[in-house]
Amino acid sequence: MTVSRSICLGFIAVILVGTLLLMMPIATTSGQWNDPIVALFTSTSAVCVTGHVVVDTATYFSRTGQGIIMLLIQVGGLGYMTVTTFLLLLLGRRFGLKDKIAIQQALDRRALQGSNQILQSIVATTLLFELTGAFLLLWVFVPDVGWAKGLWFSVFHSVSAFNNAGFALFSDNLVGYQGSFLLNLVITGLIIFGGIGYEVIFELYLLVRERILRQKLRTVRSLNFRVAVSTTLFLLIGGTVAIWLIEMRNTKTLGNLALPQQLLAAWFQSVTSRTAGFNTIDNGQMSNAGLFVTIALMLVGGSPGGTAGGIKTTTARVLTSCTQAILQGKESVSIYKRQVPLSLLLKAVGVTVGSLATVIVATICISLADPQLDFIRILFEVASAFGTVGLSTGITAGLTPVSKLVLVAMMYIGRVGVLLLIGALLGDPKPSAVRYPEESLLVG
Repeated sequence: MTVSRSICLGFIAVILVGTLLLMMPIATTSGQWNDPIVALFTSTSAVCVTGHVVVDTATYFSRTGQGIIMLLIQVGGLGYMTVTTFLLLLLGRRFGLKDKIAIQQALDRRALQGSNQILQSIVATTLLFELTGAFLLLWVFVPDVGWAKGLWFSVFHSVSAFNNAGFALFSDNLVGYQGSFLLNLVITGLIIFGGIGYEVIFELYLLVRERILRQKLRTVRSLNFRVAVSTTLFLLIGGTVAIWLIEMRNTKTLGNLALPQQLLAAWFQSVTSRTAGFNTIDNGQMSNAGLFVTIALMLVGGSPGGTAGGIKTTTARVLTSCTQAILQGKESVSIYKRQVPLSLLLKAVGVTVGSLATVIVATICISLADPQLDFIRILFEVASAFGTVGLSTGITAGLTPVSKLVLVAMMYIGRVGVLLLIGALLGDPKPSAVRYPEESLLVG
């Protein structure tokens, strides 16, 4: 039982437990036993913090069922190994080497040192952001639905947003709050910080503290911090501009809105495409160009160590820097005057190729199972599931059981990661001292 297998099987165990809980009569408003496929799909979507739904969460599930979904989102966002290891720490168990390796792989950390402290900091940071988000959302929901519902809606949407889940307790998701500046600001802020990675948040906190206290800057920004922040800002701003330019004349999405509301909705769509799954416009009414831009954003996803999916911002940056180096005739890849090791380049290529191959296979499977659907909508659905986004053009509920199971597999693969899953299936690689002679071949 390797660490990768423990992580993969742990997620499966949580999904199965969630499925059983959501199948119980207390989880549905009808008081009847739930459909197993609906329960499995919803549990997988919650644990994998995706937000894909085949039923209306607001009306189909009872308050108990919604609470189960929120708990699954929390466990899935923190990660199976993070939650179980933290609980063992609370029980007084010693932090062993295997636990440190598990945390290192689950959070994609570079070192083993400080795993105990980083684990406690992650839980504290999560609670801080979620409680702050819930408090701010009270000012949005309480005037509309009262204190009892408003408090529940605030907590649920804050947890869902920070964990990049995208589950909402409104039948139209958040379309009804399209013009609410406070809700758009809070939800997008939670999404960005939840998906950017905990190590980036910690470094940002140290930098802000030193500037506020006017201390001499002692914190050296890591390469991971610089790449994650700069790439995230580029994608957010670029995505906002692209979506606004493409959809500004589409009367079914942004065309009927005033310019400030157009920019606000385009910003929200750009942020939520980074693996959150909330929506303030009807994705099914977007143009093909708008859908394709969203697909690209969903496939890139968030940053390592966060709650987001996709190939990650750092992977995309390494690949673009590699392309730039080739075009400039360089034999090494450097980012911010730091040379990228060959092992990292190989990992980036492996993640990208494995991810694209998985998306292609899943798209073919759903195209065969539901041949009446448009290709762009199928690709959108698959990319959304793999990137653990949860956005949909409205075809999810009408898919055949086979297609729904394919999406379940895609959400799971997107959450645990392609390389981690392959490592769990094949086992740890065996070291080899064999070196083969080099030989060139034609490429490109």
